[in-house]
Amino acid sequence: MNPRGAIAPSDAVDVYVAAGSNIEPIAHLRQAIALLTRAFPDLRVSPAYANAAVGFSGDDFINLVVHFTTTLSLDALLTVLHEVEASCGRGRLDPKWAPRKMDLDLLLYGARVGEFPGAILPRPDLVTRPYMLGPLVDLAPELLHPVLRVPMRVLWEELSRTEHSMRPVSL
Repeated sequence: MNPRGAIAPSDAVDVYVAAGSNIEPIAHLRQAIALLTRAFPDLRVSPAYANAAVGFSGDDFINLVVHFTTTLSLDALLTVLHEVEASCGRGRLDPKWAPRKMDLDLLLYGARVGEFPGAILPRPDLVTRPYMLGPLVDLAPELLHPVLRVPMRVLWEELSRTEHSMRPVSL
């Protein structure tokens, strides 16, 4: 993976990406983390959590969030994320609500807000999905949501989690 489309180093942005799998999830998450670390050496990884599949019946997912900085443009970053998914066995045409070998969802790209080809930023369901918001809070509890202007830990404290329990998992 040698993505093109870099932005000026002084314009490096903080990126948060949710990673999840429910097909051989530990192996696929380890693989994705290794590939992402090669592309982004400052990668930090949240604790991992198991939770029930959302939107379909299937095996539990294991989810986590990664953080890194990059000078890649948004388009170039999305290309890298799609390459990592493909390396883990994910097809771009796989059904949306189905088992996944790897699912990488861009949550935040700096403070960028809006609709872009391939992404809506911040990811709209970030504030409603415990398996995204919880691991993000593990990494950056005081990070401000770029639209709501509220720390992520406050959004986590206010989020009802009764219908979507998570349990810690070791990778």
